[in-house]
Amino acid sequence: MADRVHPEPSPPSPSPSPSPSPPPQGEKLGMPPADPMPKPSPPSASFVIQLPKDQIYRIPPPENAYRFNFYTRRAAKRQRGSCRRCLFFLFILLSLLFIFLAATLGIVYLIFLPKLPSFSIESLSIHNINLSSSAAASPEVDLTIRSENSNKKNGIYYRDGGSIVIDYSGEVLCRGAWPSFHQGKRNVTIVQTALKGSGIRFADDLRGSLTAAVNRREIPLGINAELPLRMRFGAVKTWTITVKLQCAVTVNKLTADARIRNESCRAKVDVF
Repeated sequence: MADRVHPEPSPPSPSPSPSPSPPPQGEKLGMPPADPMPKPSPPSASFVIQLPKDQIYRIPPPENAYRFNFYTRRAAKRQRGSCRRCLFFLFILLSLLFIFLAATLGIVYLIFLPKLPSFSIESLSIHNINLSSSAAASPEVDLTIRSENSNKKNGIYYRDGGSIVIDYSGEVLCRGAWPSFHQGKRNVTIVQTALKGSGIRFADDLRGSLTAAVNRREIPLGINAELPLRMRFGAVKTWTITVKLQCAVTVNKLTADARIRNESCRAKVDVF
């Protein structure tokens, strides 16, 4: 008998393996896969709170009034303390400046020993005073004054604006100007100036007193002057000071050839 040949079963074909899903886009670039669910962003630091108008207070409520008053008083105290410190430092600064200026002036005074000039009346020539007439008089006086600067190191600069007045018993007779000039150290200068008056009317009692003085040949006159000047210490000039000159003069008559019987002058600095 012929052998039956049975066909061998064909080996089972391998089942196709499932193809892997394509990697995400991030994995293709070597990056970690993206989170499919995005995380919520953190809340912003600023936010808006809406309140009804009836809950907005311009004045702190009673429960916060004590704290409000406490901080207000503390801020006011700090402000007052700051102002006091500023005033204290300003006072210290001004005091130091005053001490420095005083020390500087003291040193200058000790080095130069400044002195005011001395004055004396040299002569008076009087015109246009007629006591026998009741008409208004216009007196004129030619005055000569001797000015001596005895300082060894200081010069004197007489400024413009100086004035001289001659009076009798308080009644002004005439006025004039003091000239401006420079007077060197240890110098004597003779100053001549013309003084004029106008519309002078003597009261009856003043006329009688002046007539009696003329008869006695002793007529007291007052000469007052204001002299603005600056002193020089080496290369430094002081500020302008005003020297008041007061002279008492007695003459024998009210004429051009009047002679001085006695005189005295005193000079001082006008502080105020």
